Amino acid sequence: MVLFHYALVDDLITQEEFERRVEDKIGECGDLLDEPTAAMLVVGALGRQHVKVRELSGKSSLFCFFAKVIDKTEPKEFTRNDGEKGWVATLLVGDETGTTRVVLWDEKAGAALELTPGEVLEIIGRHPGKNTREIYALALRKATSEITCNVTAGGNGSGLSTEPVDLDALLIGADTPRAFTRRDGTTGEMMECVIGDADGTARLVAWAPDLLRDIPAGSTIHIAGAKPDRRSEGRAYSIDEMATVGFSDAVVTVPFAPLASVGDTGYYAVTGEVKTVQEPRSFTSRDGTASWVRNIRIGDGDEVLNVVLWGEKALAPVHPGDRVEIYHAAAKPGRFGSIELGVGRGSVFRVPHEETRAITFTGAIIRGNGCTFIDDGTERYLIGGEFPAGSEMKITGVLSGSRIIPDTAEPAEWCPEKVAERLAALVARLDALAPP
Repeated sequence: MVLFHYALVDDLITQEEFERRVEDKIGECGDLLDEPTAAMLVVGALGRQHVKVRELSGKSSLFCFFAKVIDKTEPKEFTRNDGEKGWVATLLVGDETGTTRVVLWDEKAGAALELTPGEVLEIIGRHPGKNTREIYALALRKATSEITCNVTAGGNGSGLSTEPVDLDALLIGADTPRAFTRRDGTTGEMMECVIGDADGTARLVAWAPDLLRDIPAGSTIHIAGAKPDRRSEGRAYSIDEMATVGFSDAVVTVPFAPLASVGDTGYYAVTGEVKTVQEPRSFTSRDGTASWVRNIRIGDGDEVLNVVLWGEKALAPVHPGDRVEIYHAAAKPGRFGSIELGVGRGSVFRVPHEETRAITFTGAIIRGNGCTFIDDGTERYLIGGEFPAGSEMKITGVLSGSRIIPDTAEPAEWCPEKVAERLAALVARLDALAPP
């Protein structure tokens, strides 16, 4: 353990100097300290402190932290690519700032047999490559520190078990089903959703979209056979043809996190009043398609949080003073040191008071700054989808705020009466803008 503690400061002093300081520290305390404790005191004196779990996403190559055991797997034997046998076990540990998975390889895997949930560990480890969602343990020992961690390995999928679970949850939002190709070349459909319960929000992937097709957002549902997804960041589940989904009479409340509690990692549901809004900006995504990004700031009392809206969410009609709700948004450090929430695919952005209604609207397609409008000379709406600029379209769909979500679209026929109406409306608008 002492050598591992030295690895935390090997860029500051030599190993010989470190060992001398450890011996001096033990002597100062009358031999009342063991070597690992004395080594940590020396590390602390050199300015390298234990980090919290949420700080494990930093760029350091080695981390030391205290955490409470939440769940564990038994050691499992496996065969490496070279034919050699190995052992692996996994711990789910956490503190008041979050949770992480700790992987124990080979001889360290046996330590899982001696651990029970609730025990506190001191862990030294590193990330496997660029994966910041788990830690490979280089050393660990039981500690007497007090750790606050409210996460438990319960039946709602929190923990390390991948066995299917039953959930009562609120269906917060669902994307449109989209096609995918299986490894054998066949195609299918899948749908991404966001659900929530008293433990927060979660991503739900439906590999059988018909299970949810007739269930509107805002419904409380009972899911039997949801499979926890341990590979995803945050809480996540998937359902397939073996699962069942139906309406539930359970009372489900999804808590909002105070804005002040949002850290630089993790997924959050928050609500607040829009303070500032920037215009959407267009960009080309990696796959060559057009997309949008928009920055807003929301506040609650004295707390203010930066929010980045991605994709079509950046085109949502929102104004200063609106009360908005955000679900399952990923937090990260912003460009200038502040924390920001990213709201894109897998998140829900909602203006609760926003009303929707069916609409059929005919107008000219106009390109804006990173967005598209349809204008009939009197009214103008944002519109989703790809339409040729300058074309005349008849759109049937849903009007949500100031944006039309199309169901059908067809070219509109020009007629002299419609052109005259459009010109008259345009002249009236220009007259209204002219100075007296």
